[in-house]
Amino acid sequence: MTLDEIIENFTYLEEWDDRYRYLIELGRTLEPLDEAAHNDLNKVRGCASQVWIETSRGSDPSGQRVLTFKGDSDAHIVRGLVALTLALYSGHTPEAILATDAQELFKSLGLSAHLTPQRSNGVRAMVERIKTDARSASANAA
Repeated sequence: MTLDEIIENFTYLEEWDDRYRYLIELGRTLEPLDEAAHNDLNKVRGCASQVWIETSRGSDPSGQRVLTFKGDSDAHIVRGLVALTLALYSGHTPEAILATDAQELFKSLGLSAHLTPQRSNGVRAMVERIKTDARSASANAA
């Protein structure tokens, strides 16, 4: 599912119970993460729930370097937040990833005001992990 589709679906849901259910459904759409990828290297530090993000480097059809991400969590809503975060960043160049502000997206969807402090900290940890991988990919290309 594309980020635009996710944003559009969010705008149709007025009640927060419905939005949380949608987040859970979104989490169910994540491509499965191999069991071997549920390791310490991929584990995101700073999340109250268990979260893993696996980063792959590749190229898009035009030959630009891009990073793709797979992720998983042991908590349903957090898994949906992983899916939303990956929809924002996966398949983009390291430079585009570094220039993209996830807080802006979460604020526009109303999530910033409706997530517990622990979940907000977890989202920040996921974003920082993705940006760290993007900085590393950018530095290695230079």
